[in-house]
Amino acid sequence: MFGWAVTFLVIAIIAGVFGFAGIASTATWIARILFIVGLVVFLGLLVAGRRPPTT
Repeated sequence: MFGWAVTFLVIAIIAGVFGFAGIASTATWIARILFIVGLVVFLGLLVAGRRPPTT
């Protein structure tokens, strides 16, 4: 989830540098939403005490 957020943030920065304001604002919005969702999922799993399965 955080990887996608960083990807959209990089897209927003590149679009902003080249002057594509609409694309930059949309990519920034998507990055922000993905970051918040990832953070909520992380905190939920932290509170629940779940651990990833071991192989």
